Amino acid sequence: MAIKITRKSDLKIGVPTASMPDIIFQLLIFFMVTTVLREYSGLQVSLPGAKKIEKLESKRNVSTIWIDRQNRIVCDDVTIKDIKELRTVAYNKLVEQPRLVMSLRVDKDADMGIVIDVHQELRRANTLKVNYSALQVL
Repeated sequence: MAIKITRKSDLKIGVPTASMPDIIFQLLIFFMVTTVLREYSGLQVSLPGAKKIEKLESKRNVSTIWIDRQNRIVCDDVTIKDIKELRTVAYNKLVEQPRLVMSLRVDKDADMGIVIDVHQELRRANTLKVNYSALQVL
């Protein structure tokens, strides 16, 4: 007499994925609610006025350089101590984003010499798309 022994080899081990979309959706909502988008206000700058103003189509490819009346320079959160540092900062940003536009926000009482120096350093860094920010005068 032969006894037949059958083995259960079809044991399926798996992770239940029925509630996976619910979990992903809850995580998405959580991170959307808790994420704070920080907008850098820059230096205290009183912008000059202009009669014709055009708005940039996208702020995604814009890097802002702030110059206040004490001629302090800040480029997107990075304080520029020496004007020559601006060339490396601008070049590194241009390498990251080839369609970069540098937006200059210059106080109306700032020295024009520092603005020219900033423009020259941007030219040396091959950052040739420069935008000057101003307030609209009616």
